[in-house]
Amino acid sequence: MDNDQFDDALLRAAMERAALYGWRRMTVVDAARDAGLSLDVARKRFAFKANILLTLGRLADEAALVDDGSTGTPREKLFDLLMRRLDVFQQYRPGVRAALRALPFDPPLALLLGGATVESMKWMLGAAGLEVSGLAGTLRVQALLGAWTLTLRAWDKDDSQDMGTTMATLDKALDKALRFSALPGRGKATDAPESATGLGAHDFSTDPSVDLPLEPFA
Repeated sequence: MDNDQFDDALLRAAMERAALYGWRRMTVVDAARDAGLSLDVARKRFAFKANILLTLGRLADEAALVDDGSTGTPREKLFDLLMRRLDVFQQYRPGVRAALRALPFDPPLALLLGGATVESMKWMLGAAGLEVSGLAGTLRVQALLGAWTLTLRAWDKDDSQDMGTTMATLDKALDKALRFSALPGRGKATDAPESATGLGAHDFSTDPSVDLPLEPFA
């Protein structure tokens, strides 16, 4: 069993156990035993329980970033990228939902995942052909982070097989970011002047439509 296979087996076992008993009661030791994995290797690869969620975020990023040769506007690319991230989350849905329930009661974990999610959003923007440096880039990252958070909340409540509500929420959230000039809607990133894409970006952390503090999930 190589490292990727080991990680996949432990991740799946951990998410299944989290779904049954809650994230707080799930341990790496129990997940490794459930999967019949070596405890000493589990200790090396998942020294901290949070590594399970970081691994899930990395796998979601890798799935999103696979070059499928598709073309389109930056907005269209971002829609596809974020939906591919969610497709990975969907594979572990009960366990991910259990982890989301635990975040408000575990500030260090929420902070860690929040930082990882910011990095993920930078990768998504870069893959869509958008700059993430400078003031305009920072505003784009924050706008996309807000769109992702709103979409993740919709996904959490969306029990449909086709994730129709989730896709509709993402579509509207990206439009909202676009309206506030944080994300260019057409053409290439280089076509839009820095001043045009950086002005008036929306602060999702103070958006009255967001009913809870933003707690991104990597």
